[in-house]
Amino acid sequence: MATLVIDHLHCQVLTDHGPREILRGVDLTVRQGETHALMGPNGSGKTTLAYALAGHPKYQVTSGAAFLDGEDLLAMKVDERARAGLFLAMQYPVEVPGVSMYNFLRSAATAVRGEAPRLRTWLKEVQAAMERLQIDPSFAERNVNEGFSGGEKKRHEILQLELLKPKIAILDETDSGLDIDALRIVSEGVNRVRATGAVATLLITHYTRILRYVHPDHVHVFADGRIVDSGGPELAERLEEEGYEAYVKSAASQ
Repeated sequence: MATLVIDHLHCQVLTDHGPREILRGVDLTVRQGETHALMGPNGSGKTTLAYALAGHPKYQVTSGAAFLDGEDLLAMKVDERARAGLFLAMQYPVEVPGVSMYNFLRSAATAVRGEAPRLRTWLKEVQAAMERLQIDPSFAERNVNEGFSGGEKKRHEILQLELLKPKIAILDETDSGLDIDALRIVSEGVNRVRATGAVATLLITHYTRILRYVHPDHVHVFADGRIVDSGGPELAERLEEEGYEAYVKSAASQ
């Protein structure tokens, strides 16, 4: 059973004025088949957690640990983390000039699977996934995310999620910048992956609207670089009514 364990994780980010601590002791366990929603205001450290787990060089873990299926995640290089089954859908997907979406996806699948997928089978996989996500087939020949709208970039992230079949999916504000139709399409893609029961999902957001489509098993409130409250779906409903102010004040006073 795929499991991500985060144990008292501390992390600092490198800025122009020197390192600044962002994560202040994060503890969380996400198991295969579970969906955890990590909610909190902007600047609370949610994206820092995602980048630290993915191995972004700007984010330095200073103490604590993270394990994927019992293996030391932090000791792995970035590509090793991906091969081990960690997937990050970024809040702001980057453009990759000169690399077609089709070639990018096949290269990624080859790296993760350890061998190149058969061309004919792979083409059918890609075409079917693009159709489900309502992505124009011509986009397969376009450079990765180049000239894509915000919604198109997010759909491409979920296309990768569907095709690469990771063990742990970290979705960093996948709902950001989406209109109603794009949000529904993206959410349906996330739910298809969840329905397989083979993935553990950490859904990072500060809005509750995506949770109307992607129903979490657990909800956690993130403030001042750590989890300050946890509960079921009802916690998200309470946050919708009351906001984060009380949590922010409480975390700042500790």
